[in-house]
Amino acid sequence: MEKILVIAESINVEDSSGSKANVAFIKNLHEAGFELMVYHYTRQEIQLNAIPCFAIKENRRSLYFFLSRIERHLRKTLKLDIHRPLENLFGFSFTLFNDRDSIAKSVREFNDFTPDYILTLSKGGSFRPHQALLKIPELHSKWIAYMHDPYPMHLYPPPFAWVEAGQFKKWEFVKNISEKAAYTAFPSELLKDWMGSYFPEFLTNSIIIPHQISNIEYNDIKLPEFFDATKFNILHAGTLLEPRDPKPLVNAFIKLAQKFPESAVETNLIFIGKSANYQEWLQEKARALENLHIVSGGLSYETVRKLQDLASVNVILDAKSQISPFLPGKFPHCVEANKPILLLGPELSESKRLLGKNYPYWSQVTDENRITVVLEQMYLEWKNGAEGFRLNRKDLEQYLSHGHLRKVIKSLPQ
Repeated sequence: MEKILVIAESINVEDSSGSKANVAFIKNLHEAGFELMVYHYTRQEIQLNAIPCFAIKENRRSLYFFLSRIERHLRKTLKLDIHRPLENLFGFSFTLFNDRDSIAKSVREFNDFTPDYILTLSKGGSFRPHQALLKIPELHSKWIAYMHDPYPMHLYPPPFAWVEAGQFKKWEFVKNISEKAAYTAFPSELLKDWMGSYFPEFLTNSIIIPHQISNIEYNDIKLPEFFDATKFNILHAGTLLEPRDPKPLVNAFIKLAQKFPESAVETNLIFIGKSANYQEWLQEKARALENLHIVSGGLSYETVRKLQDLASVNVILDAKSQISPFLPGKFPHCVEANKPILLLGPELSESKRLLGKNYPYWSQVTDENRITVVLEQMYLEWKNGAEGFRLNRKDLEQYLSHGHLRKVIKSLPQ
């Protein structure tokens, strides 16, 4: 049985979509039969059933910790922000350097587990476990570096791209990963090709490990009062970043009621998650529409997963762009729910690639007329035979499963 040491930035499913994906990945590695040990920098005790998990402690006595607190004091007390000049000089913050060294120290000290592979999992725009492994060259021959998103940030496709402080140091950091990790792993084919166009080594040493379906056992969950499972519920769960414009979808939903007046009492459009850039507009629309519901926070991960299972349609809403190389973290949840997915985004996207060229419930995110047509089609199909209104994609269920994950890991030469 192969042994895998997992070094994860966080395994707290409530803190980010990246952590949710990390936990699903870890659980499926366990289900696939690998012997695991998990080191995580969540900085709180969290256990995953039958998987040894150890919280890495922050080193609060180092020079980097001391310097980070000085910088924080200058920023908060004296309103002197030197963060960007420091990152331009060093590439990263003193806080990140201290976190990196704290993780590296803990990894060096493990001695009762001899792994065949070492897998680094991070979240968001942070790659702290990867930073730590770069400092331990004796482990590079076992290292699988999981690259969940493009990095540095200026390598994101428009309109997400922006130039960070210390961009050249950050570029060098990713180049080092591409050259020194034994393997790199990406959640999508398009992301591998995208990053490989900047760092060619990624094209020769990479594997594809999509975000994983992970079954969840629900406790006693109280669903929101507005949710009626007998209705046609269209659910978007996830943060509405600025480029993810919900307005065409909302306007198409309004047009649905204009064409089919009975739908006003049979349907709900639900947005769950932060939407700072659209909050005021959405709340204004919700005050005028009884079947538009905006939930900006306060729901647990389990509750959201349950709502995805019970929804009639799950929405994946992407930005207006030429390409979307990301595999959304919620994609496996939507597949597992076995409900049709309303995909709004560019044609050249990983979600569209997986769902298929002829997938019927797709539109460009700004094409309000097309979205209206798709909503009408979905509503009528649901109304005329709700029991048969399913995604029914066993191929995707298998692709996102622990069985496929096992095959990918087993294919790696040791």
